[in-house]
Amino acid sequence: MGEDAGTIYNQVTHSYIFTQPHLCLKRETYMKPIAQQTILITGSTDGLGKQTALALARQGATMLLHGRNQQRLETTRREIQDVTGNSHLEIYLADLAELAEVRRLAEQVQFHHPQLDVLINNAGIGSGKLLFGKRELSRDGYELRLAVNYLAPFLLTHLLLPGLRVNPPSRIIHVGSVGQRPLDFDDIMGERRYNGYEAYCHSKLALMMFTIDLADKLKGEHITVNCVHPASLMNTKMVRETIPFTQTTVEEGVRSVMHLATSPALDNVTGQYFDQMQEARAHPQAYDPTARRLLRQLSEQLTGL
Repeated sequence: MGEDAGTIYNQVTHSYIFTQPHLCLKRETYMKPIAQQTILITGSTDGLGKQTALALARQGATMLLHGRNQQRLETTRREIQDVTGNSHLEIYLADLAELAEVRRLAEQVQFHHPQLDVLINNAGIGSGKLLFGKRELSRDGYELRLAVNYLAPFLLTHLLLPGLRVNPPSRIIHVGSVGQRPLDFDDIMGERRYNGYEAYCHSKLALMMFTIDLADKLKGEHITVNCVHPASLMNTKMVRETIPFTQTTVEEGVRSVMHLATSPALDNVTGQYFDQMQEARAHPQAYDPTARRLLRQLSEQLTGL
């Protein structure tokens, strides 16, 4: 996607910046400068999440870093501060495989930051070994990939909506995948037949369906919700655990997420699926209102909303 009139893309900070500030005033809504924003990104201690947090910290954002290992969180905070000089870094410990911890995470964030500008739901787990993969369950007894990749961000996003509503415009970004498979509502937990890769693809389509559903719910509130496939088979731990080769760099994925987080061209774009930096079409089931309604009702029941 090319640069808009009045903006340029900074290759170092992975962001769009205004060259003619007066142009942004003509927009219906526009985001605050990054240095004035508070941003939560889940899964911040490795791979795409860590490098995206680093890119945002370079611009002075107050970064709320999430992870499930205290030592790695502290190391990540120290490394990002050493590289960027940004001391506005906070760490939040939670295992998203347990919904009680998702709720605790939301409570802690709301207590320390009643106002939030950007939520990036990045944390997730891959398909695991393609051969001999066993069906795994979350601590709540749900299929693990559905629980971590979808139910956790579904619940966390709803719980943090009050903070995102305080001083809009604000943005919600879901890190999805081009790998999407239709949901079988008669076997949503994969009890009858299970495949780790398919379970992963089910969870990512569910996240896309949630994107469209939530964008419709928030229409008129100046809170955008978009889903992005950052890059294919990035050089991350998650990919290496599944297959012995990669196709793209983490930096390519960072550029995609940063585009959704910082581009002024997306100030009023919502409910969309992006394949890297281009708007694209998700799996057809994502656009089925009946399927989205069934998923929403099931999700509210499973998460206790």
